[in-house]
Amino acid sequence: MTHNRRDMRVTCFVAAGALAATFAVRAQTPAANVTSVPGVRVGHFTLDARPTGCTVVLLPAGTVGGVDVRGGAPGTRETDVLAADNTVEMVNAVVLSGGSAFGLDAATGVMKFLDEKKIGYPVGNLVVPIVPAAILFDLNVGGHPEVRPDAACGYQAASRAQSGVIEEGSVGAGAGATVGKFAGAGRAMKGGIGSAALSAADGLIVSAIVAVNAAGTVIDPRTAKPVAGVRSADGKTLEDPFALVRRGGAQTARLVENTTIGVVVTNAKLTKAQARRVAEMAHDGLARAIVPAHTPSDGDTLFAMGTGSLARETNVSLVGQLAAEAVSDAILRAVRLAKGLPGFPSVSDLAAMK
Repeated sequence: MTHNRRDMRVTCFVAAGALAATFAVRAQTPAANVTSVPGVRVGHFTLDARPTGCTVVLLPAGTVGGVDVRGGAPGTRETDVLAADNTVEMVNAVVLSGGSAFGLDAATGVMKFLDEKKIGYPVGNLVVPIVPAAILFDLNVGGHPEVRPDAACGYQAASRAQSGVIEEGSVGAGAGATVGKFAGAGRAMKGGIGSAALSAADGLIVSAIVAVNAAGTVIDPRTAKPVAGVRSADGKTLEDPFALVRRGGAQTARLVENTTIGVVVTNAKLTKAQARRVAEMAHDGLARAIVPAHTPSDGDTLFAMGTGSLARETNVSLVGQLAAEAVSDAILRAVRLAKGLPGFPSVSDLAAMK
């Protein structure tokens, strides 16, 4: 896949005061990812014994976060601390992990890593790292379901965290991710993890990293055409997900074997309430790119983080709109960059069959 640079004019009309602002938003390059926000680092760790792993997003000091859980089968940790009416404001890292609920243990390793560096919420002479987490279900991929991310996985991912170009596709939390399971077994494809960032002319950056393990099919929102998901009976082409939904195909989905999870990060300054609103709006991007989304079989969860390094008043509406776009872009990158597994062909595998 070739990524060409292009400029897109995005005009946001703000109702209050009837202000209009025009922004030049750059399209994706391999370097335009969640680490485009200054101070953000990403680390993956992928286990060898089975396709699974975890991904850690390390955040700069002063980051404030929120979360919105939309799916019916979530697995999360430390989401209550992000509520606007609760005391702690800061977030030090976010963990995305495979391994179902077992994978939440990866956050313990990240806490250990941060504690060693004295990074966390100050409590007297101590610090307590604040590390929310979300998991996806991949225990049915690659055999050996007893192999899943643990605290050591989280520690390794945190220790490998870096800025700049990051790995995408079948790595970290995306290693065992699959998509297109709502029409039954044997017709799914490989999912993965992807990242995207949009930069406005005034310095605003809104980015996302998303691990895509959906019951539904991934579509390109601009064309409404399927990219990865439920395959036809011969396995060589993709079914129309809208047609499948209309004829009841989604009713065969197996429970809790899915979930798309991700983190939106912006350099805008956000309150906890505003971060929650951005997370809510970011889910629009998830719903545009996955059909169906937010089902009882998915635990779809998006975190939103504001680092506050951009020194100007925040237009929360614009941040939320760009967050939705970044999430959609990240989802598309996740499946397009994934590598196939036995029984789960990738986008490139399917193209080679034609």
